[in-house]
Amino acid sequence: MPEEVLFQSEGFQSREEIASYLRRVADKLDAGGDITLTAGEQSVTMTPSAQPTFEVKAEREGPTDSPGELSIEFEIEWAEDGEAGNAESGGGLEIE
Repeated sequence: MPEEVLFQSEGFQSREEIASYLRRVADKLDAGGDITLTAGEQSVTMTPSAQPTFEVKAEREGPTDSPGELSIEFEIEWAEDGEAGNAESGGGLEIE
């Protein structure tokens, strides 16, 4: 299935700024509200379903014999038509 990027923003941020963005998303999810992303002239508003799929991924990219780039990725995904998907569960997620 082809992917269409509706919004993208990437840049260096402090850990505190990133935490603030994540808190705002968490607050919107708690409240059941829309999430609006804005950067410059780009803007998109999305309404996550009541039970979206949540994916957390830790990755290392780069050569195996030298330092690479590490990342933690969080993805919230749902069907546009609101239908529930088939997500695999690898056990209960814990973040410490």
